[in-house]
Amino acid sequence: MEFLAEYASFLAKTVTLVVAILVVLISFAALRSKGRRKSAGQLQVSKLNDFYKGLRERLESSLLDKDQLKALRKSEGKAEKKKGKQKAEAKPRVFVLDFDGDIKASATESLRHEITALLSLATPKDEVVLRLESGGGMVHSYGLASSQLARIRQAGVPLTVCIDKVAASGGYMMACIGEKIISAPFAILGSIGVVAQLPNVNRLLKKHDIDFEVLTAGEYKRTLTVFGENTEKGREKFQEDLDITHQLFKNFVSRYRPQLAIDEVATGEVWLGVAALDKQLVDELQTSDEYLATKAKTAEVFHLHYAERKSLQERVGLAASGSVDRVLLTWWSRLTQQRFW
Repeated sequence: MEFLAEYASFLAKTVTLVVAILVVLISFAALRSKGRRKSAGQLQVSKLNDFYKGLRERLESSLLDKDQLKALRKSEGKAEKKKGKQKAEAKPRVFVLDFDGDIKASATESLRHEITALLSLATPKDEVVLRLESGGGMVHSYGLASSQLARIRQAGVPLTVCIDKVAASGGYMMACIGEKIISAPFAILGSIGVVAQLPNVNRLLKKHDIDFEVLTAGEYKRTLTVFGENTEKGREKFQEDLDITHQLFKNFVSRYRPQLAIDEVATGEVWLGVAALDKQLVDELQTSDEYLATKAKTAEVFHLHYAERKSLQERVGLAASGSVDRVLLTWWSRLTQQRFW
């Protein structure tokens, strides 16, 4: 027992020392960052043609023997040399963007910079491909994200939206701006509707003799509340606001996809890709990988990503948040995976 007590004391001292060192390092980094002007992010550009070429060459080197590989490389070299002598027109360019949307459409901050950059060079002969994944979220946040995509259409640059997993609600608000929407067969699309929900604990407060006052200036400054007593008039006004937002959503989708029977698809329902094609919510069934790999045969394909430079505190916080998210996702998957067996 004495040994365990001493070990526990040593362990506690060690942990305390490590925590103290981390606090000092973080504080030092914070002071340095305050003394400097916040640095901007950086646009990262990679050529996907080289990526696909690397995959193919790796497979060839594994499957072919030395003589076959040598002959293949020789023939490729001759073809490249011949192509270099010919004065051919420049290949069209494809700019690939990614949008992984959360409830606040946080990726909009990077998207706006990526679009600003590509529009400085892109022409109507080029193409923008957006790989989109989002289940929707706040109306104003996804409204801004959609407005960023509308800049591409206004510039006359063709926009193709690829959906491999989900584009629902605000996600579909973004997707509908594409001149062409491509979906994987079992991606989830639609949910053209508006929802708002909040708990009300007013009766619980009354049960315990707790008063909660809501004071407003303006009849409809607060319609529904969590703690106060809601009125029928407030509910009616709240529903009216939802209906107005839904109508604006429908009008927006109809503007970019006039071929839709909007009243049939704007019910808040979702459809898998194969059914969404029949509803004309999408134009083709294909994965983004297949589409881009095909494009890479005839065009120069560039992937753009605007990366924000994060402080030490932000990186530590994101690492901790990511660990928690992974743990929760793992347990959620274990709880729900039997439904797919």
